[in-house]
Amino acid sequence: MSDLLAGAYLAKGTIGNVGTPGAPIATFSLVVVPSQNSVTGTVVITQAVNGPDSHIVVQVKGKIYATGLGEYTKVVSLQGQYVQSFPPPAIGSFLADFNAHLAIDNAWNGKGGFSYWRHNVEDVPVKAAANLQPELA
Repeated sequence: MSDLLAGAYLAKGTIGNVGTPGAPIATFSLVVVPSQNSVTGTVVITQAVNGPDSHIVVQVKGKIYATGLGEYTKVVSLQGQYVQSFPPPAIGSFLADFNAHLAIDNAWNGKGGFSYWRHNVEDVPVKAAANLQPELA
């Protein structure tokens, strides 16, 4: 592994009110390279609704920075685009923007939010996947 990728690790988890009926949930799988302050990966947004908003896959990239403040030791920003289809009866699709912001601890737990076409989710839990220890991966 090159020195530029030293310390890279995989972070997986969710953003959103898991267990709340109808709430959109963003599940992330990210490769984090702290030495480059970079994050890349995939976010899958799921929601228990009919139509094109029920399952959205977004390739994302972003930045991660140490805060040096309180319980949330890192801040993360993610951006990406995906193909959004118009809901029936309309036809067609377009590139829509996805953005997320997270304030997390070293284990990738904290608070955050995300936005995508006609949706803005704020002040929701960020939870690391149960079987992942980012600092040891």
